[in-house]
Amino acid sequence: MIITEVKNKAAKKEFLDVARIIYKTDKNWVCPLDNDIEAVFDPLKNNFHQFGKCTRWILRNSQGQLIGRIAAFINNKKAYNYDQPTGGIGFFECINDKNAAFLLFDTAKSWLKENDMQAMDGPINFGENDNFWGLLVEGFTPPSYGMNYNPPYYKAFFESYGFKTLYEQITNHLDVLKPFPERFYKIAKWVAQKPGYEFKHLNVKEIEKFAADFIEIYNDAWANFENFVPITYSTILESFNKMKPIMDENLILFAYVNGEPASFNIVLPDANQMIKPLNGKLNLIGKLKFLYKKWQGVRRMRAIVMGTKQKFQNHGLESALFIKLGEYVLPRKQYDVLELSWVGDFNEKMVAMHNSMGATFANRHLTMRYIF
Repeated sequence: MIITEVKNKAAKKEFLDVARIIYKTDKNWVCPLDNDIEAVFDPLKNNFHQFGKCTRWILRNSQGQLIGRIAAFINNKKAYNYDQPTGGIGFFECINDKNAAFLLFDTAKSWLKENDMQAMDGPINFGENDNFWGLLVEGFTPPSYGMNYNPPYYKAFFESYGFKTLYEQITNHLDVLKPFPERFYKIAKWVAQKPGYEFKHLNVKEIEKFAADFIEIYNDAWANFENFVPITYSTILESFNKMKPIMDENLILFAYVNGEPASFNIVLPDANQMIKPLNGKLNLIGKLKFLYKKWQGVRRMRAIVMGTKQKFQNHGLESALFIKLGEYVLPRKQYDVLELSWVGDFNEKMVAMHNSMGATFANRHLTMRYIF
């Protein structure tokens, strides 16, 4: 087997093509857009390069056929928050061959050790955890946009190499047409009508203001979680701008208490239902297909992230946001499913909220760590 670092245009194309080879007979797989993956490795499009670095490799068999790939990265803002400096691996794809998989892991491990890391998390992304994050181990169904999908045999590769589960990522589904449980609805409706409580949807013309509100809420909401690193304005503005082609402003809601940013719920139409026919290619034909599918409309939404300032938690704001979302969605009669993805098993409040809403299990991913 021959492993090669990706350093030129031809190798970049081959890195992308590996996935198309692995999943060529898998009807559930949706090929991510080549542009989305390449943006992760482009310093001009991913500001994580400002405080970290990454590289990637492709693997061939003795006949020269592509059989695998992997990427490794170091985020200096997070790497030293653990007992041992920890890097990451991601974009792992491999044929069902343990030796090939281990060679890919070994290569990433060697690069990370050369850069003073003592452990690696995976599969993760060189960016925020709303995209390309986690190993799918349960619920092998067509993924929503940004959610990792992989063959079931990958789990054995990670476990036999020595990776241990850090936490589970749970994705649940809500039947949009099924009424909320009565207790949930009554409380949420009462909260939504409280004096001083105001609910607004995102306005693209004011995207900088909403990005600032997002950061104020998010950094407060998550401050007490272990190893939390505050999100930066440039990172979230970059994410908001990337969402523009697929977003419906009315699905992205913010709650304010006496004018203070208090809570948010970021929901997007599931772009995977638009890009599935494109096979990753957003060329002219691909763009026309995408626009046609967008015009047709999709049946699934994905709730990417929620957050509430600590002083407003347990006030029912999150529930009220879902009621407000329903007031927009239900009359349209377009969406069937709202995907709630993903919630870490450590986030007991959000897990409990999903249960109170009547959500049903959809997928389970793992975030894993291997200590050298």
